[in-house]
Amino acid sequence: MTASERLLSGWQDTTTHFAQLGWPQVFLNLALSVLVALLGLALVWIARRAMRVAVRRLPGPHTADRAVRTTRVARLAAWAVRFLAAVGAILVIGQIWGADPIAWLSRGAGQLLAAAALRLVVLLVVATAAFEIAGFLIGRLFAGVAAGASEARRQAQLKTLGPLLEGIVQTAIVIVAVLMALSELGVKIGPLLAGAGVVGIALGFGAQTLVKDFLTGLFLIIEDIVSVGDIVRVGESGGLVEAMTLRTIRLRDFDGTLHVFPYSEAQVVHNLTKTFSYYVFNLQVSYGSDIDDALRIMKRVGEEMQAEPAFAAKILEPIEVVGVDNLADSGVVLKARIKTQPIQQWSVGREYNRRIKLAFDRAGVEIPFPHMKVVLPDQQLSELAGHAA
Repeated sequence: MTASERLLSGWQDTTTHFAQLGWPQVFLNLALSVLVALLGLALVWIARRAMRVAVRRLPGPHTADRAVRTTRVARLAAWAVRFLAAVGAILVIGQIWGADPIAWLSRGAGQLLAAAALRLVVLLVVATAAFEIAGFLIGRLFAGVAAGASEARRQAQLKTLGPLLEGIVQTAIVIVAVLMALSELGVKIGPLLAGAGVVGIALGFGAQTLVKDFLTGLFLIIEDIVSVGDIVRVGESGGLVEAMTLRTIRLRDFDGTLHVFPYSEAQVVHNLTKTFSYYVFNLQVSYGSDIDDALRIMKRVGEEMQAEPAFAAKILEPIEVVGVDNLADSGVVLKARIKTQPIQQWSVGREYNRRIKLAFDRAGVEIPFPHMKVVLPDQQLSELAGHAA
């Protein structure tokens, strides 16, 4: 019997069965079917509420990563509950209308279909569990190792490597799960893998930038050039390294702008917070000020800041007063710098600028400002002198 003949035969049997039902039976079956559907919807709603409450009561810190992970798990669980509720409702409604879906699924083609569907569901559940457990374990492992590291730089490097390794492992799990699902559906994996290899070679020639992005990012991390938490400048943009993926580096600017760069475009990376930092001062004083006195004040203010507990941990070495750096148009430029902990140079520099302004004011050291001097020709000066006389 062909497929069309089986469909026609099934349709005739169904219409014959419904034709034998009386109107009271039809209305009663409809009412029972609607009741079963409503009960299924109520069970789904109750299950979703229970999962939300369970997610909120999970122990541990409420981090952004945990929020994303728990939301994803709750969404998958909700889909599973809906699927089970729909299957259960279909089976019960079939029994109401005189059909026997369970008997059909227990023999012949129905049995094969049910077994394949069950294996796919089990595969989906196992793959999802492996995906989430792998991400959780890798995150906890790297977080624990980073917390036990004595150097802040090592902690930053571990925090950078953790998400990358998590992405690689989770991608491998997804690929294996998809291949196993295709195998369950009857697709031969061997020819598919061979074809994928040929397609991969062809894509490799056309996607050289992607390969370059990956390799560049890999060496940036291995050589510890930049890590999450550093403040870097790439091209004309700069900011805090918020995340490093397999292909991109993401910088969060001071005003909140997120700059995303593929590694291949980050040919020159200016890391402003690697191991230590410097804040460089270029202070101008007027030509009439005592330069030696100004240099002594600069050194004294730096030493006073380093002696205070609030700045002692931030400042690594005494202030280095270089001396007169330039004779500018409106004043003498005095250069100095302070070596600080990474990312602390701006807070130290702002406080030093505030204090040096107050100290210069007390000592009478003038900080010049731009001004304009008008020089008149000799003829105009003579005319002005004549008018004044």
